[in-house]
Amino acid sequence: MLAGALWTLALPVTATEPVPGHSLESIRAWVLEHNPELRALDFEAQAAEARILPAGALPDPMASVGFRGLDPDKPWRTAGAERQVDYAVRQRFPLWGKRGLARTAASQDAVAIGLDRLTTARDLLADAETAYARYWHADQAVAVLDRRIALLRQVEEMAGVRYALGRAAQQDAIRAQVEQTSLQRERIERLATKQEAAATLNAVLGRRSDAPLATPDEAPRLVVHSASLAAALDGADAHPAVRSQQARAESAHTNVVLQRRNRFPDITVGVGAMQLGNGLESTELMLEVEIPFQQRARRERERESRLLEEAALARRDATLRAVEERGASAWAQWTSARERRGLIENTLLPQADATWQSALASYQVGEVDFGTLLEALNEWQGADLARVDALRDELLGAAAVRAIEGDIR
Repeated sequence: MLAGALWTLALPVTATEPVPGHSLESIRAWVLEHNPELRALDFEAQAAEARILPAGALPDPMASVGFRGLDPDKPWRTAGAERQVDYAVRQRFPLWGKRGLARTAASQDAVAIGLDRLTTARDLLADAETAYARYWHADQAVAVLDRRIALLRQVEEMAGVRYALGRAAQQDAIRAQVEQTSLQRERIERLATKQEAAATLNAVLGRRSDAPLATPDEAPRLVVHSASLAAALDGADAHPAVRSQQARAESAHTNVVLQRRNRFPDITVGVGAMQLGNGLESTELMLEVEIPFQQRARRERERESRLLEEAALARRDATLRAVEERGASAWAQWTSARERRGLIENTLLPQADATWQSALASYQVGEVDFGTLLEALNEWQGADLARVDALRDELLGAAAVRAIEGDIR
């Protein structure tokens, strides 16, 4: 009974949970709020910020207690007048701005991790937009095939009527049936593609691969704000991946300065007191200075820091070139697909539709054969499917361009 009651209480919560997929905005909002990788990066960014203060803090002080005048045979004897106890507290003080440099390096590392989170958010949103475009495209492709199959059935009925009247061969109707079977096979492949796209989209959303998705209300719209490829690449150096590597290079440079400052010794200050019997006999003040004796090890640490700085700068340049290459490839894909879609919509589809209408009218009066009619139908509906494919490619290119532009709203 208790389990049944708990299940009943949980049902309204489950029923009211929104199902993403009806629009692109629902997908984007779900990624930013529920993706586990972004949550992990949030925690890592907070952990990096928590390391800033300890990086520049003073080391913990050291306290010591020493006993003198112990009897080697009876060290546990009670304290006597001849027993001496020394108390001391020591604190190490890094000098020459080392604490500030360590805090600056930790702060720069935290900035880099925060920018990594922003880079991942851009990539995940681009992946989600890409998966959603494929999910929508598979559904639209199936709809085009269904219309094409329905038209073939009408053509088959027309061919059957003409065969009954003795005006056409029986093979016309059979040929229409064969064409329908071929389209059914393609329809099965498109449905499998839709399932794959849904699984990919759920993976980006951080959901089970078989979790339900809402049917898209309309075609996704991905706006590219850059007017040209040059304008899109102008902001490449402001990409968070490039800025993250720049922050790491700055942190490496700060570490170079810190290693140079380590040439100068730190000091340790201590205070102490000596107890003899039940009273304090004397007090003391101590000053300790490190001796920079291990010069070879120190020079190697400085060399290591310089090499790491050079590596960070080279990695920043490599990241910048990679971002520019991705932007150029995405721009070429987007512009090519957009031009191809415009050509299909404005030229090919009207021409194919006119050819189909002419072939249909001519077949009804016996002026053209069935092969010509079937070819016109395939060209017309094939052009419609090519339009959907071109729109999918345009959306994929736009998603990649937007990842470079930085539109994560």
